[in-house]
Amino acid sequence: MATRVPYRPLPIDQTDVVYDHGPDSVRRDGVPAGETLELRIDDSATYPGTSRTVWVHVPAACDPAVPASLMVFNDGWWYLDPEGEVRGGIVLDNLVHTGEIPATIGVFVDPGVFEDREDPDERKNRNEEYDAFDDRYVTFLLDEVLPLVTARWAVSEDPDRWGICGGSSGGNGAFTAAWLRPDRFRKVVAYLSSFAQMPDGNPYPALLPTVPRKPLRVLLQAGHRDLNWAQPEWNWLAENLRTAAALAEGGYDVRLVLGDGGHSANHGGVLLPDALRWVWRAGDSDGAA
Repeated sequence: MATRVPYRPLPIDQTDVVYDHGPDSVRRDGVPAGETLELRIDDSATYPGTSRTVWVHVPAACDPAVPASLMVFNDGWWYLDPEGEVRGGIVLDNLVHTGEIPATIGVFVDPGVFEDREDPDERKNRNEEYDAFDDRYVTFLLDEVLPLVTARWAVSEDPDRWGICGGSSGGNGAFTAAWLRPDRFRKVVAYLSSFAQMPDGNPYPALLPTVPRKPLRVLLQAGHRDLNWAQPEWNWLAENLRTAAALAEGGYDVRLVLGDGGHSANHGGVLLPDALRWVWRAGDSDGAA
């Protein structure tokens, strides 16, 4: 049976577009709020001198005796904030409660900062962590963040039940983490990824079709008016389209959602419930529909 999509007029202005959140992104009557625990990491071995906050959100519908699935969210509070665009904790509560996704613990990880530096730009370690094409960030997650989670809650060891989500630099950081460690992360949700600003250029369009396919399921969101959308270099839109095309050429289980608007978390945030339904749907990550 065909899936019917309600008619919506196509915006003429592709820049100043704001998407409305759906019912899964707001608190629902009868859905209890999950528990959120705040943790601190002040002595990172992977990124010496940095500190950060991590929030762990456990939906009320999770059974403590049954190992849960796991979803890491880069840019922690930005993705957890119940008044923000993404509202990750609310979305997890609603979808786990209805059984539309498996019982899933959300781990919201802020990027590191150097507390002892006065210059606001020098304090931030975000681009160093997310944009690099190396295994430092995923190693940090596996060695320093997630042991704090698994020590307190039952979490599945099955990599098909581990995912990672992020936007902008956090989007390519999420993709790189799964690319380098598919033995741990196999679901990826990446919004407006900053592949264009990876220090040595975006490696994925050339790399993806030429190496054996990895067991990943990837949802990418891109915007028609993302940064430098009409420029020959540093073009966020073009690099997302090239990466999506390379995933398709490589036979990956990939979905590209192309929307309007600029470099904003709005569209990706609105998409989060459907993105989670899609990456957690039943079936193998084998390039099938």
